[in-house]
Amino acid sequence: MTKPLQRYLGSGETLERLHEHARRLLRLQVAFEAMLPAGLRGACSVGNIKADLLVLLARNGAIATKLKQLAPSLQQQLGEQGIIVSAIQVKVQVNPGPPPAPEPQFRTIPQAGRSSIEALAASLPADAPLRAALERLAARSRTE
Repeated sequence: MTKPLQRYLGSGETLERLHEHARRLLRLQVAFEAMLPAGLRGACSVGNIKADLLVLLARNGAIATKLKQLAPSLQQQLGEQGIIVSAIQVKVQVNPGPPPAPEPQFRTIPQAGRSSIEALAASLPADAPLRAALERLAARSRTE
């Protein structure tokens, strides 16, 4: 019988602390997003909080600069909500972007296969979608 994940997270002292820290970060993220102007909400996030030092992650340098300007007011607003933060550190989170697209693989159809595709397409009714697809395949294919 399987046990709920919550039971395991609360079972050990280390896991319990980690789980509590994750919950604290989630609560802090929700509070943080509510304080931000609409244009910044998707561009930054809470990175960590340790010893009352809040680390914010920004998507780029411009967002980081704006967050540094807003830091004193964010710190004050967090304090009003009962979240004590002695300092705010802003870091740019470098996103390498998506991996490069793989090189397209050009596949060839032997001449005999292409002839068979063309013959099958010719045997189908003129308005058949399969006929149109087979004709496109034959026209775009490379021969060996």
